[in-house]
Amino acid sequence: MKRRRKKKRDLLQKALYNLMMALGLLVRNISRKNSTVIAHVLGNFVYHILKTRRPLVTGNLALTFPAKSSAEINVLAAWVYRNQAENIIEMLRIPMIKTVADAAKLLDVDAADFLAKTVDQKKGGVLVSAHFGNWELLGLCCGLLATPLTIVAKPLKNFRIDQQINAWRTMHGNRIIYDCTALRDGLRALRNGEIVVLLGDQSDPGASFVTDFLGRPTAVFLGPAYLALKARVPLFVGMCRRTKNGSYTFKTEEVESGDLGSTKADVEELARRYTKVLERFIYRYPEEWFWLHNRWKRMEP
Repeated sequence: MKRRRKKKRDLLQKALYNLMMALGLLVRNISRKNSTVIAHVLGNFVYHILKTRRPLVTGNLALTFPAKSSAEINVLAAWVYRNQAENIIEMLRIPMIKTVADAAKLLDVDAADFLAKTVDQKKGGVLVSAHFGNWELLGLCCGLLATPLTIVAKPLKNFRIDQQINAWRTMHGNRIIYDCTALRDGLRALRNGEIVVLLGDQSDPGASFVTDFLGRPTAVFLGPAYLALKARVPLFVGMCRRTKNGSYTFKTEEVESGDLGSTKADVEELARRYTKVLERFIYRYPEEWFWLHNRWKRMEP
C-alpha cells in the first residue's frame, strides 16, 4: 500500500514538473506583453472561478484594511491573484535573463548604500525581503546587477521542481542554503563576506516570538536578526515591486542595529524593527504581497 501511494505521488510530481516545463516553453516563445496577458487571465480564473483560498485572502485583507468596503477588498484581492500569476509566468521566463543588460531591462536597482556598507568593505550583510513583488526575479537580477547572493530557501516537496527552480536561482552566481541549516551555514557565509538573503515574512513554526504585524499578533521568525547580530554585520530590508511600465524597482533600507548586542531581547528587538519596515511596504502596496499564505495560522485558537 505504501509503495503504491509513493508511486502515485511520484507520478503526480512528475506530471506537475512536466506541466511547469511545458508552460515555461510556451511563455518563453511569446512576447513578455502577451505572457502578462496570459498571467492576468490565469489570475482572474483562479480568483473568480476556482476561488482558491479566496475567503482567506479577502478575510485577511478586510482585517488589515477595515476602512475599505467589501467592493474595494474584492478589487484588491483580484489584483493579488493576477500579480501572483504574473510572478509564476515571470519565473518561468528566468532562463531568458542571460546578461546584465537583460537584468537591467527588468529591474532598477537602488542598492548603493547597501553595497557601500557590505561588499565595498569586504564585509558580509543580511538582506531581509518578503514574498512581495517578484522575489524570485529579484534574487536572480540583483545577483547579476549588484553582487552574488546566498539565498536561504525552503525545499519544495516536489524535488524535481525544487531542483529546477534552484538551478534557475543559481544560474548567474547565486547559491542556495536550505533553511534547516541556515543558522550554521548562514553564519559561515557572513563571516566569509557573503550577502545572506532571507524572507522575513514567514511564520515561526515554534511561535517563540510574537509581535504586532499588520495590526495583529503574529509569530515572527528570528533567524535574520540572530544572524546579523551574531556575525556583527549590517541588516538591510530590500523590497522589489512592480512599476507601471511592467518592470520592477528594488530599494534597500538599513535597519539600525548598532545599539544592540546579541542577547535574546536584542534579537527580538531587531526582528521587531525589520518587521515594521516590511509592514510599511505591505500597507503601501498591498496588492504586491502573497496574501494566499495563511500567515496567522499559528496564532489562531
